[in-house]
Amino acid sequence: MIARHIHHALAQVQELQQKVLEKQRFKGYSGRARAIDGTVALAATLVMASRHFPKHFLPHFLGWAVVFTMAVTINYGALIYWFLFDPTVKRDYRRLKPVFDIIPPLFVGGVLTLALVMRGHYDLLFGTWMCLFGLANIATRHVLPRAITLVGMAYVFSGTTCLLSPGIEFTNPWPLGMVFFLGEWAGGLVIHYDGLPPFLTSKSTD
Repeated sequence: MIARHIHHALAQVQELQQKVLEKQRFKGYSGRARAIDGTVALAATLVMASRHFPKHFLPHFLGWAVVFTMAVTINYGALIYWFLFDPTVKRDYRRLKPVFDIIPPLFVGGVLTLALVMRGHYDLLFGTWMCLFGLANIATRHVLPRAITLVGMAYVFSGTTCLLSPGIEFTNPWPLGMVFFLGEWAGGLVIHYDGLPPFLTSKSTD
């Protein structure tokens, strides 16, 4: 009898914790937008990997700049739409506070990009971008599903591998393209399903 009451009390505590987490959950990021970003990155990779595309730094840098601009436009377009039209938000600017959590790693990423380009260390850009983007994902772990931390760690691991591996060339778009394609689709699924997708969490019902 006592064990049953203890089990019931623990279940109530877990349910309360889940409700608190759901209230703290930030709904401004779109899983679909992130999946689109990943698809855009893959499409750009296919273009830049073509034998007709110039194998020089500037065209590739401009290509990734276009991808970044499109990603910002798609993500923040979805965020603005959510802020303006979601009836639960009521255009309360305080609901946008989690957005500022990702600004520091993105700002540092911009500074490092400028420093590396100025010094001609182009081949370090992929790893740097992956690591900083991974940190941006990890910075959102308190307001997004916990599985987003795994996505961030995967980005950091991929970036570290690129930084420490010889032979990574900036004019070969595949390392960055594939990491961002898979990473953004993974992040998009985590946000869309508010956690790990069902096909990763399904349990047998013996």
